[in-house]
Amino acid sequence: MALTDIPIFSMLRTRLEWAQARQRVLAENVANSDTPHFRPRDLAPPKFDSLAGTAPQVQLATTESGHLPGFGSAGESFRSERQGAYGVRPAGNAVNLEDEMMKVAANQMDYQSVSALYTRSLNLLKTAIGKA
Repeated sequence: MALTDIPIFSMLRTRLEWAQARQRVLAENVANSDTPHFRPRDLAPPKFDSLAGTAPQVQLATTESGHLPGFGSAGESFRSERQGAYGVRPAGNAVNLEDEMMKVAANQMDYQSVSALYTRSLNLLKTAIGKA
């Protein structure tokens, strides 16, 4: 069995590649912060719905009318809101350096955590086959 056949390694590698590509896009945004009419870009995170759909959904039971629905109950979904939307500068540039640097920091933390998880998973496999 190849390492690429194991779903967790495939997902982690995809996430690492996404973080690298996102870092490149965010660096372009910062580098063009003074370029007239430049609009910042970002990458959408990869979706792993095909593998995540195998786990059964858990619903909270409300046995009395006084029970409050919990988080993640049916009909509730997360929505994305952009807080503090900044306007476009007179030159037409819409890059906000503070926002971009926050994205860079979050992306760096995400990359470090995924790479640590990948390394630990590899070490677990080595231990399982008796090579560590």
